[in-house]
Amino acid sequence: MENTNTSNNPVFNESTPTKFCKFCGGRIPQDAVICTLCGRQVEATQSAQQAQPTQVVVNNSNVNTNTNINGGAGKPRDKWVAFLLCFFLGGFGAHKFYEGKTGMGILYIFTFGLFGIGWLIDFIRILLKPNPYYV
Repeated sequence: MENTNTSNNPVFNESTPTKFCKFCGGRIPQDAVICTLCGRQVEATQSAQQAQPTQVVVNNSNVNTNTNINGGAGKPRDKWVAFLLCFFLGGFGAHKFYEGKTGMGILYIFTFGLFGIGWLIDFIRILLKPNPYYV
C-alpha cells in the first residue's frame, strides 16, 4: 500500500486545506490538479473548466457558375480536316499550322515531320481525338 503520510511531502504542509486523491487515496492540497503522491490527474485543468463551447459557422454556399459553352479551352478544330492534312501534307506540318502551332509547323518543314516519327505519332494521335477537338 502506498504511503499517504504527508510529513515527507514537500508540497504539503498542515495549514493547507486538503482533499483526498481519488486514485491512491492520499491527502493532497485542495487546489492540486495532479496528485503529488501518485502523479495522476485528479481534476480538470482550469482552462478546461472555463472553456465555453464556441459556435462554429460553416458557410458552404457556392455561387460560382461555369461559363464554358464550348467544352474546351481553345478553338474547336475538325478532326477529319486535321487527319487529311496530316495524311497528305504531314511531312510539311500542314496539320500543325491548322491547329495554330506555327513554331511546330516550321520545325516539321525543316525536319520533314521530325524525320517521319513525329508525323506518324501525330497521325495516330489525331485518329484518337474526339470530333471536334479543342486547341
